Amino acid sequence: MSELRKVQRTPGGTFFVCLPKSWAARYGLEKGSVLALSETGDGKLLVDAKHGTEPSPRIVTLKPGPYLGREITGNYLLGFDIIRVEGKERISFEARDTVKNAVSRLIGLEIVEEDYSGIVVQCLLEPSGFPPEKILRRGYAIAAGMHRDVANAFVDGDVQLARSVMARDDEGNRLYFLLVRILRTIIQNPSLSEKLGVSPIECLDYRLVASLVEGIGDDCVRVALKTVELKGAKLDQDLRKLFMSFHMICFEAHENALTAFLIGDMVLAEKVRSMRDKIEKGFTGIEEVARAQSLDVVPQILAVASFLRQIYEHSVDIADLAVPRKT
Repeated sequence: MSELRKVQRTPGGTFFVCLPKSWAARYGLEKGSVLALSETGDGKLLVDAKHGTEPSPRIVTLKPGPYLGREITGNYLLGFDIIRVEGKERISFEARDTVKNAVSRLIGLEIVEEDYSGIVVQCLLEPSGFPPEKILRRGYAIAAGMHRDVANAFVDGDVQLARSVMARDDEGNRLYFLLVRILRTIIQNPSLSEKLGVSPIECLDYRLVASLVEGIGDDCVRVALKTVELKGAKLDQDLRKLFMSFHMICFEAHENALTAFLIGDMVLAEKVRSMRDKIEKGFTGIEEVARAQSLDVVPQILAVASFLRQIYEHSVDIADLAVPRKT
């Protein structure tokens, strides 16, 4: 809770405000102590009593259990630097395997110590070196590539390409988790927020957009699974044309949506929403032609069309988060 204090002025014209006594005592301030003052881009003044000192690493200790992997991921997302896994006696092979699998899914985590009763995992990333926009762009590039390839895999019955799309989803998830960690760190660290030029409210928008991009990747995996189910069956020429046309509209939608979000282009964002008529027309066209197909493939065809339409809905949600950039 903030405190209201009156600004005072010395006869010489210097402005000053008294510091809260409890805060000064908490940080060991005395007469002659030096504070660091820095101004943020929106005019706030930060008062730092611990300037010049390296922040202490955040450490958490976990016990082996059925949710160990989930706990490691959760504490990584919360920004903990060191995660200790300590058992009462010997740590089982299964628990060690769980730790190693969790580490492999999270960017920057490394096992730095290990013995019979404990494992120490440390995050070696420097948050200031990972601007959220850069991570988001990389995650989107993966999702966009998955979308492009899975559409070709489906119409051509290319099972190998479909499996390649599914494999790429892991890297997309790793980048999503990294971005969540960075965003939470920024929110808790005003100086890092200022250094990276990302405000707390922008962190919320980045988190939502990253989740939607990750959702696009998940829908691509669902299309890939349906492709595998068809075991190499190819679409006939008419249906192939309809699907590729539908795919291109959906692809253009999320491409425009992300661009609109990153540069604050309201015209481009509105263009994404205005594509809905094309989407519904394309979906209806696929439904009509699908009825003439073998009953063995109709469920997969309609499911894939629905997944692509869901990608468009994610695109609309991304576009809705676009706001004009401050000049």
